[in-house]
Amino acid sequence: MDAVEKKEAIKGGEFLIRESEAGEIFIPEEFSEEQKMMAQATQDFIDHEVTPVIERLEKGEYELGEHLLKKAGELGLLGISIPEAYGGLGMNFNTSLLIADILGSAGSFSTTYGAHTGIGTLPILYYGTEEQKQKYLPKLASGEWVGCYCLTEPDAGSDANSGKSRAVLSEDGKHYILNGQKMWISNAGYADCLIVFAKIDDDARLSAFILERTWDGITMNDEEIKLGIKGSSTRQVFFNDVKVPVENLLSARENGFKIAVNILNIGRIKLGAGGIGGMKEVIDLSTQYAIDRKQFGISISKFGAIKHKLATMAIKTFATESLNYRAGQNIDDKIAALIADGMEENEAKLKGIAQFAIECSISKVHGSEVLSYCVDEGVQVYGGMGFSEDAPMARAFRDARITRIYEGTNEINRMLMIDMLLKRAMKGELDLMGPAMAVQKELTSIPDFSNQEDNELFAAEKKVLNNLKKAGLMVAGAAAQKLMEKLSHEQEILMNLADILIEIYAAESTILRAEKLIQLKGEEASQRQVDMAKIYLHDAVSIVQNAGKEAIYAFAEGDEMRVMLMGLKRFTKIDPMNLKEARRRVADHLIENKGYAF
Repeated sequence: MDAVEKKEAIKGGEFLIRESEAGEIFIPEEFSEEQKMMAQATQDFIDHEVTPVIERLEKGEYELGEHLLKKAGELGLLGISIPEAYGGLGMNFNTSLLIADILGSAGSFSTTYGAHTGIGTLPILYYGTEEQKQKYLPKLASGEWVGCYCLTEPDAGSDANSGKSRAVLSEDGKHYILNGQKMWISNAGYADCLIVFAKIDDDARLSAFILERTWDGITMNDEEIKLGIKGSSTRQVFFNDVKVPVENLLSARENGFKIAVNILNIGRIKLGAGGIGGMKEVIDLSTQYAIDRKQFGISISKFGAIKHKLATMAIKTFATESLNYRAGQNIDDKIAALIADGMEENEAKLKGIAQFAIECSISKVHGSEVLSYCVDEGVQVYGGMGFSEDAPMARAFRDARITRIYEGTNEINRMLMIDMLLKRAMKGELDLMGPAMAVQKELTSIPDFSNQEDNELFAAEKKVLNNLKKAGLMVAGAAAQKLMEKLSHEQEILMNLADILIEIYAAESTILRAEKLIQLKGEEASQRQVDMAKIYLHDAVSIVQNAGKEAIYAFAEGDEMRVMLMGLKRFTKIDPMNLKEARRRVADHLIENKGYAF
């Protein structure tokens, strides 16, 4: 037996009640040479194939999207997650996030790519029969066929299970006769393989089917005219007495809703990762523009207000990147552990991803909102040119807006992450009650005003993080105890709790990444990353404090409110630092390297 017992693997959502160590997390600086080569191949593909035709895509040459997918297929970029047995590369989950990250800078093509490789392919990979996999996956991996995912209906958006599409078994029992309508279907204009959700007869839950474009009864509206991602084909799809062979039912009857939920978990974290590439592109463009643009006779990159914008964009991006790859590796580790215990590979992948569904929602919300922040500030750095379609910021601004809507709106994802956290606590999967009760006792105890020196790296910051977790447990525990089942209907409070959860995870991921970088590269080489981690923590404290106050105001009163507000103040203390100078150091690093260089 090893002299040092290995720490038990972390569970999804457990970060709120457990202190993680830098050695336990994965950081993007640890990607292997093979993964870096895949990333470079992806970047070369964007530079040589996508960027030269981006304006043509924007002007409605949708067939270019199909052409680019086929090119990507030739390079193996469509088969990252597909096993070699079906024509793919069979790489791990974190690698698929890395490729999504790089492709995030490819404008609307990133949506085309994501819809094909994610929701258009993975349902078959994870839920298909062997015959279905053999028939469809090689074509999807090579780009010979394009995939799409047909879930949303005019009256069924966030409430997907309320869809009206119906399938009825034919008299001879050989086909399902499918009728219905779907909308906002990415890749619909050229998709060969359609994953379609409908209820069979009067079933309470959806079933899923694999359809082929050439079958009779499938028609489409014209391309949607959209605010952004204009180069992505988006159409309504109609099904009129479409004969679907019974062997094309995907998984078991009424299993469609489960398929949709699990596939959307994957889509959420990949969307969070995909935002990173867009953020970095905007930071690079904004930094270069600030260097070149002169006002009052000097480069605007020398102005403090501009430096503040550039630095904050980089700091938020660094945090998104940190939490995404931390979660991605947790998923990979869980999958590996389940397989080692004898579980079938596909089931292990689904359970591994489901275990970290809370982190997937955090990734989606944080990534999409940081991307929105970056493009908005990018427009501001460009000034008047930022509002012109002749400059790149206008398209980036429009394209980013959809990320807060698809794969479940950010509001839905915020409510989901709290709902999942509380349900896991009720099932005994996470012990939230014990730590929450300990915090309640601490509220009535005498505060520890001792200021003992601790020379451990980031000791002060980790104390702040632990206190933020106490703040989250205090507010969530009191809200759940006071409101009980009514809490699920108090959406504003759920939003506040979600913001606290998101910031704790992002801040901790960022601090741990900076700590691990020092261990790998030394303190001298990691100074700017340390600056970013500390600044992000300060910002997170402010968000937790404000969200906590709003939540407490919403359900507490009298002495209970006063005690909780005092506790919140105690748990959101942080030693002051010169944030302005730290941001300037980060901005100067960006300017010196002419873009994001972390």
